[in-house]
Amino acid sequence: MLLVIDVGNTNMVFGLFRGERLEGSFRLKTDANSTSDELGLYLCEYFQRFGLRLDEVEDVVIGSVVPQIMYTLSSAVIKYVGKTPLILDDDLDPRLPYVACASEERLGPDRAAADVAAMVKYGAPLVVLDFGTATTLDAISPEGVYLGGCITAGVRVSIDGLFQKTALLPRIELVKPDTVLGTTAVGQIQAGAVLGYIGAMEYLIRRAKTEMGGKSIKVVATGGLARMVADNTDLIDIVDPQLVLDGLRIIYEREKKS
Repeated sequence: MLLVIDVGNTNMVFGLFRGERLEGSFRLKTDANSTSDELGLYLCEYFQRFGLRLDEVEDVVIGSVVPQIMYTLSSAVIKYVGKTPLILDDDLDPRLPYVACASEERLGPDRAAADVAAMVKYGAPLVVLDFGTATTLDAISPEGVYLGGCITAGVRVSIDGLFQKTALLPRIELVKPDTVLGTTAVGQIQAGAVLGYIGAMEYLIRRAKTEMGGKSIKVVATGGLARMVADNTDLIDIVDPQLVLDGLRIIYEREKKS
């Protein structure tokens, strides 16, 4: 079995693959103050709960956008799984070609993994959306080349910022209201935040497709809010919750074969 770990700013997602099949997954909050024993014991508890054995894990792959937790997480894997983890961008190359650009910057491991998986599973050209702490959009050409993208604050980050910077406005639940014209403070914030966010995503998708020069471009979404947004627009074709996990697996398998 292969254990893959997607370390995001808010959560870490652990996925266990047997071949191409995702046997199960679970989430932990990303906390740089966690100890290696805490993380390792959570991992052991998950395996025991579902009748799995740690000694069945052949390799561990980590894609992380939080450098501060990597020493602790790697130590937990070595101590409790008995494997030295393979780190995306350090030990594993996503092999995602980039269009010529002015800098040497690379995509974050989560975005690279999502893009690779989307191409393998759904073909190119593509627009790939990831609704996480930040919301990202990536454009992939018909030849599988990364063309560029954009980053904006996730809707939860925006709402939390509004709550923290205003004295009277309440913290709200992320629910799509029926109307833009709300009659309560909560309804009005939900209209502006949720409906406004969906509208912003629609604009970015349309603009990205225009700049890519075509209309027959699939739009694939992943991340926590992907389903909510997709259910309220006709511009998202596919919602794939395990896109990043699949990407980590695919990148690992490519490296192993070569």
